[in-house]
Amino acid sequence: MTPSPITDLPKLALDWHRAGRGVAIATVVQTWGSAPRPTGSQLVIDSNGAMEGSVSGGCVEGAVILEAIDAIADGNTRLLEFGVSDNDAFAVGLACGGEIKVLVEPVGTAIPVAVLADLVARRAQAEPVAYVTNLQQGGPALQPQSAFPERFRMDRSGIQDDGQTFVGIHNPPLRLAIIGAVHIAQYLAPMARACGYTPILIDPRPAFASQDRFPDEMLVDAWPDAALAALALDARTAVVTLSHDPKLDDPAVIGALRSNVFYLGCLGSKRTHAKRLLRLSDAGFSDLDMARIHGPVGLDIGGRLPAEIAVSIVAQMTQQLRQSPQ
Repeated sequence: MTPSPITDLPKLALDWHRAGRGVAIATVVQTWGSAPRPTGSQLVIDSNGAMEGSVSGGCVEGAVILEAIDAIADGNTRLLEFGVSDNDAFAVGLACGGEIKVLVEPVGTAIPVAVLADLVARRAQAEPVAYVTNLQQGGPALQPQSAFPERFRMDRSGIQDDGQTFVGIHNPPLRLAIIGAVHIAQYLAPMARACGYTPILIDPRPAFASQDRFPDEMLVDAWPDAALAALALDARTAVVTLSHDPKLDDPAVIGALRSNVFYLGCLGSKRTHAKRLLRLSDAGFSDLDMARIHGPVGLDIGGRLPAEIAVSIVAQMTQQLRQSPQ
């Protein structure tokens, strides 16, 4: 499945600015009620009113664009508040209305070009970074993940308790590497995508990894160790092995254990998993290393059908990603 060509709005804003187009970035900094777009959503606008992105799903974009054009002209930040009526909310698929607060920052004045360029470069390197600014005084700066660990874990941009400091979270995208294009994977991939992951199916067996069986998925026809090495596994990646074949699963498990993936799950019974642990121990992995493996994979919800197993896997991945370590 091919992603939208415009997925990096900060880069787009930088490109427009460097092309000589006056540009501003509008960001949702706070929401109340059933807001159309979450905090951190962005809209890029140029001085002629061209735009990409969204801050409201269409409810208030027109007003934001007009304010952004004025902000580009005078170089000053705008902090806008909008109420979304119940009627407007229904038009964009919400059950009831809400309120949003939108920060409009012209590039080159409110947002220094050096700060925006640094943000774009860090995003390109898949480095977690926070864009932090004072809503009244401005002065944006970039801060590391360690400054806001809970916000990064929850992917939650927002205003700090002081009521003035906005923290925009820029996390690398979530990915799920699925080893084995089996029946469970046909359910797991779309479920994971619905939860914000980019699924990558890895299987060198053409009878399994075929476009007929997975018409909308990214398929990698390679051995798992080579495929995972090419993916450059990181802390925003999950790996799930489903093939039931140690020749495929074990190299993937070894590659994942040598990385900092946040989740590693392996399909198989307790007996199968015990044999897997023996093989890994013989390969030099410690008990602490192997404790990272979720095996048998998924939360124990009693599922038996492929779709039920996929549900349990996605649930366990979510638990591992979002809950604080005990």
